Amino acid sequence: MSRYPDRVQVYEVGPRDGLQNESAFVPTEDKLALIGALAAAGLPRIEATSFVHPRWIPPLADADRVAAGLPTVEGTLFTALVPNQRGLDRALAAGMREVAVFMSASETHNQRNINKSRDATYTAFEPVFAACAEAGVAVRAYVSTAWGCPYEGDVAPAEVAGVARRLAEMGAYAISLGDTVGLGNPAQTHRVLDAVEAVVPMDRVALHMHDTRGCALANCLVGLERGVTTFDASIAGLGGCPYAPGASGNLATEDLVYMLHGMGIETGVNLDRLVDAGLLAQRLLGRTLPGRALQALAGGRSEGKS
Repeated sequence: MSRYPDRVQVYEVGPRDGLQNESAFVPTEDKLALIGALAAAGLPRIEATSFVHPRWIPPLADADRVAAGLPTVEGTLFTALVPNQRGLDRALAAGMREVAVFMSASETHNQRNINKSRDATYTAFEPVFAACAEAGVAVRAYVSTAWGCPYEGDVAPAEVAGVARRLAEMGAYAISLGDTVGLGNPAQTHRVLDAVEAVVPMDRVALHMHDTRGCALANCLVGLERGVTTFDASIAGLGGCPYAPGASGNLATEDLVYMLHGMGIETGVNLDRLVDAGLLAQRLLGRTLPGRALQALAGGRSEGKS
């Protein structure tokens, strides 16, 4: 019997986590075209935007317009990031049925990212979780810098577990652990999951790996071995964190899907259409993007036509 799950969920974050790091504003209609291509590939959850104040994340200043233009696609749920009650109010007005909140395992990154201490962040989240419960809106929670902080260095797994436990107790249905600057290695991933598994079951944990140092897929493999069944990824490797120096290199969705399909693990994602979405992202941004499977599979198409 395989030690890996038969099926996993790929949670696409490119339209939000990817585009938020772009220096040039991507027009709303281009964002919606990319989101439509990702939905056509069969991705079950797509994080479409973030309802943050435009002053903090200018590339996502059109969140309300993006939300208003989202297509209705059977089998795809669109989600959005919300930083606080004001952001949630906008998300609810836009009809979002799932939102995500975010904080850091490290105190310094939390202060830099959302201008609050961790304790103050929990307090700010209380009305958000209460309003979501009343509205029947699911809440996902991100724990950033779970493998290390660009300001503090190492982050103790016990600190990560403490944040994960608190967010789960507040009502988050899933806890996405983020290697924000791509510091993690497989042995470290085991240590992080050891600590978190003691307080949150693995079926409520997702991994959000960055490939900055080339270890994202190796860390995902550890997650598969440990029973994690949801993995975040960004089309063509787009993105990073504006408040974490060195945080380039999100795990490319097509790299993850290529590996999973090769292992016989079902995702419900059409890899060919995912490549189409990656090629569209390249055209919209006007440059080659770092997804390795994208370049290999797209190159194979060209060779087949010659």
